[in-house]
Amino acid sequence: MKASSAKLGIIAGGGDLPLRLAAACTETGRAFYVLAIEGLAKPDVERFPHSWIPLGSVGRAMKLLKETACKEVVFAGIVKRPDFSKLKPDWRGARLIPRMVRAARDGDDALLSVILEEFERAGFKVIGAEEVFSGLLAKPQVLTRVQPTDKDRYDIARGIETVRALGRLDIGQGAVVCEGLVLAVEAAEGTDAMLERCAALPREIRGVLVKLTKPAQERRVDLPTMGVATVERAAQAGLAGIAMEAGGALIIDEAETIACADRLGLFIVGIAPGTEP
Repeated sequence: MKASSAKLGIIAGGGDLPLRLAAACTETGRAFYVLAIEGLAKPDVERFPHSWIPLGSVGRAMKLLKETACKEVVFAGIVKRPDFSKLKPDWRGARLIPRMVRAARDGDDALLSVILEEFERAGFKVIGAEEVFSGLLAKPQVLTRVQPTDKDRYDIARGIETVRALGRLDIGQGAVVCEGLVLAVEAAEGTDAMLERCAALPREIRGVLVKLTKPAQERRVDLPTMGVATVERAAQAGLAGIAMEAGGALIIDEAETIACADRLGLFIVGIAPGTEP
């Protein structure tokens, strides 16, 4: 796929992904502008061309994107489902909220689709993070020196089965499995909180974390994502390793993440869709 030369608007939530995309644009010479969501985006975004915007300021976001000549938009980073009663939207955001509330009843994918459609109606092309930097996608192989054992592969297979069931109900993208027993599943609290729960379990339990896209996943936003922090939390939880969907999950700073896993004795494996580990 030929890389686009259109100026990119990065709508930045929490975590490192927005920073990685901004750095990738800088490295390749692609023009970009960051809209950092207040209370979510890391202060480090301020080293890039940026503006801060409140969550819910849809009209202001579009105005800034047009003023800075952005043609394409990528949504990057963690944005948890908001409490609609506490939002302070601008006029365009307020007009959008009733549709968002109705869509939210059908799950996060439906909610995200409403937001993306609004930006597309305004004339922006919404793209996925992997279109900005293709090196983010997990590869279909064991990435670490540490290899999964036969027991780990059994747990990965069980985890795939579990996460697919969760995905069909639009509940979450991850699960932790040990010796075929599902120790935890991811819901609205996210992967980090799920791993914290696992850390409280007896230390002799060593499971695997499995993360996959949902069947109806809006792949331009909210793909499963991991990085050094995920590996560190998995190690703190006593896990043996992490399995992610190859081509459907993002690894931030792959070399650093793999080095961290090797240092801590965890494996990372990319699982090709439709195949057994």
